Amino acid sequence: MNRREFIGVLAAAVAVGTTRLRAGLGSKSEEQQQPEKRAVPRRILGKTGVEVSVLILGGVAAMKKAPTARFHPTELADAALDAGINYFDTAPSYERGQSERNFGEVLATRRKEVFLATKTGNRSYDGAMRDVEASLKRLRTDHLDLLQIHGVRASEDFVKWDRPDGVLKALHKLRDEKVTTFIGVTGHESAGSTRRAIELFDFDTVLTTFNPTVKRRPYQELVLPLARKKKMGILAMKVMGGGLGSLAGGNPIKNDGASNHDEAPHQAEAGVLIRYVLGLPISAAVVGMGSFEHLQINLSAARDVQPLSKEERRVLEKHML
Repeated sequence: MNRREFIGVLAAAVAVGTTRLRAGLGSKSEEQQQPEKRAVPRRILGKTGVEVSVLILGGVAAMKKAPTARFHPTELADAALDAGINYFDTAPSYERGQSERNFGEVLATRRKEVFLATKTGNRSYDGAMRDVEASLKRLRTDHLDLLQIHGVRASEDFVKWDRPDGVLKALHKLRDEKVTTFIGVTGHESAGSTRRAIELFDFDTVLTTFNPTVKRRPYQELVLPLARKKKMGILAMKVMGGGLGSLAGGNPIKNDGASNHDEAPHQAEAGVLIRYVLGLPISAAVVGMGSFEHLQINLSAARDVQPLSKEERRVLEKHML
């Protein structure tokens, strides 16, 4: 499926009344028909006050791939934006900047439509500044909506973050200069360290991991309550387990071997996994989208999302043991 076929599927869905999307109006040609932008539900991103789509197009999966004659990642990003996903999340480390370059092709003409988030893996002032300068060039923009410290580690030395030559000074300077509007932190290696980061510092958002596996339960228990207390924008990742999405039916049940990805003896439908995380008190979820088919499935789940009941949540968590 390509972008044109994807739009055709959406238009056909309208005809049978299965979605709230609509085709383009007026004299637009078939190729120019666009789905309704507000079709994806939106929530407030914590104390930022910004309204964002509950689905986020992440920078891994398809978006980190180099364009080919058969598939160009920018077509997926354009289609997601057309369908109402207004939040793009990426990082310079995703395939050595290829993810940011792909997004940049879309942002060059559609920047005002997007809440844009990227990250820095550096913990020094100079390193973070270099990261952001390079990211802005690849993203073809002069400003970010959210800049995040990437990947809190279990052995993180938080003292270094707050030194005069540390990463926090860089983030604060960039915010003061309006290079970024908000600052945040991400973490999936240790629930304890992620909680410690938001205890120590005043971030606008936290991007961390929520899914039904036992491995990710501590993030609900340790990170979520404190983030809510601090009125942070709370963002979910690894909804499908990360990597090859091994928690979702139809994907390989074995992941790609990375220690930060999840596996379980059983799988669930992608839509059920999305309902699970969006039933938590969070703002939005980064959901892996490797194709137009994935995008279609995820959009359907988000539009018609009904939170799982307590019993359904319990059954799903037991199923993933």
